[in-house]
Amino acid sequence: MTVATYEQCINELKRLGIKYSMVDHPAAKTTEEADHYIEGYEGARTKTMFLHDKHHQHYMIIMDDAKRMDFKKFQEISGTKRISMAKDEEIMDELGLKPGIISPFGLINNEAKDIKIYVDQMVLDEPIWTFHPNENTHTIFLDNQDVLKFIEAQGFTYEVINL
Repeated sequence: MTVATYEQCINELKRLGIKYSMVDHPAAKTTEEADHYIEGYEGARTKTMFLHDKHHQHYMIIMDDAKRMDFKKFQEISGTKRISMAKDEEIMDELGLKPGIISPFGLINNEAKDIKIYVDQMVLDEPIWTFHPNENTHTIFLDNQDVLKFIEAQGFTYEVINL
């Protein structure tokens, strides 16, 4: 598995003609820390959850970072059982990312195209989304439709849900 890099993310955004803005900051180990570095900037603070079920199917959920993940509700929505956080090795194997830096940009490295992607309606309603671009020393701001365009350009589809 290729390790997802900041340069890889930026090059793919340029290739797709996606405009973005960026804030450089010290390494952020938590969403709270990252949010502190971008205070005053407009954009939904997102978190990207990477989960698996008992059959080792992987799920990526993009949601507002202030919202609590409701595992039971997600199981009902997705029709799966025994959802839990993916292990660190799975995150690296499937996305080429380190835990804590999970974002849709890691999809570049998923050659099997076997991750199911869900976007929470609450974040979809926000026009600008923020993520770490494969490094936790930057926060990138993108139009929500451009994030969805990026996901589709990697060969994935997504489903909008209400968590």
